Amino acid sequence: MTSSQSRPAPVARSAVQKAALLVGAVFLLVGVLGFIPGVTTHYDTMKFAEHHSEAKLLGLFQVSILHNIVHLLFGVAGIAMARAAGTARTYLVGGGIIYLLLWLYGLFIDHDSAANFIPVNTADNWLHFVLGVGMIALGVLLTRRTARTRPAR
Repeated sequence: MTSSQSRPAPVARSAVQKAALLVGAVFLLVGVLGFIPGVTTHYDTMKFAEHHSEAKLLGLFQVSILHNIVHLLFGVAGIAMARAAGTARTYLVGGGIIYLLLWLYGLFIDHDSAANFIPVNTADNWLHFVLGVGMIALGVLLTRRTARTRPAR
């Protein structure tokens, strides 16, 4: 038996699976980068979960240890859920809804209050909006079925 006979043929991924895999990988990367001094400015001010964390990913997006852990978990979920088209769609649409809720949360809370435990700033808010809309769009558009006429039997 040759090695090519012992391995199953690779399964082609659908577009929605590829999108979920890519989004998950980006979230995983962002979560890791959030823990790297230099990539994250004011790293020494990072808190676990409060608005006093002045650490900023790429000098722009306010992060905390909790924020970075959420990115890591979101990344792992995306990679795991990319294994099937249905779960990939659920990840993208469900994750998009979560990010739109985070956007609204960030718009309505006082950024200097204890309610900003994630923490978020204006840059985070608008990134959450773009992520939410983008993830939902990917999940919906990449799984739309075109109407097909079936031959009569």
